[in-house]
Amino acid sequence: MYGWAAVDDLVMGVLSKSSLVHHPDGYALFAGMVSLANGGGFASVRHPCLRLCDAQTVGYRLHVRGDGKRYKLNLRMDSDFDGVYHQALFQPPPRRWVDVVLPIGMFSARRRCQPAPGAPTLVPRQVCQVGWMVGDGQHGPFALEIMNLVCLTRG
Repeated sequence: MYGWAAVDDLVMGVLSKSSLVHHPDGYALFAGMVSLANGGGFASVRHPCLRLCDAQTVGYRLHVRGDGKRYKLNLRMDSDFDGVYHQALFQPPPRRWVDVVLPIGMFSARRRCQPAPGAPTLVPRQVCQVGWMVGDGQHGPFALEIMNLVCLTRG
C-alpha cells in the first residue's frame, strides 16, 4: 500500500522483516517474521503522512483479525523519524474478525520502546504518522489483518 514503510529491527542490524500490503478482499495485511537473533525482536510499519482525526476524537476502533499475538498501534504527533510516539497495546483473538476499542487513555508516550516521562499527552488532531508494531519477545511469523481504523468521537 502506498506510503507505508517497514521500520524493523533492521535499523539495529537484526533480522526481523515486515510489510503492509493491500489484500484483494479489501483489508490491509501487516505480516512478516520477528527474529530474536542478535538482540533484536520487533517488526513495524509506518505511514509518514497520515492524518486521522480531529479535536472531538476520544479513541479509535479497529476492525481486525489477528493470530493471537499482541500488537501495538503507534501514533506520532510530529514528522520526526526517531522521537516520541504514543502507543496502545491490543491482542485480538486468532482467526476471527473483532472490533477493538482503544480509548485515548490507553495510549502511553514512548521513545525507542521505553516510557517517555514528561512527553506531551496524545492530541488526536495533531497525529500525522500512524504505525503498527509487533515485538515483546514474540518471535516467529505474524499476521494482522486490518479492515479499518475509525476515530471515535464525543457524543
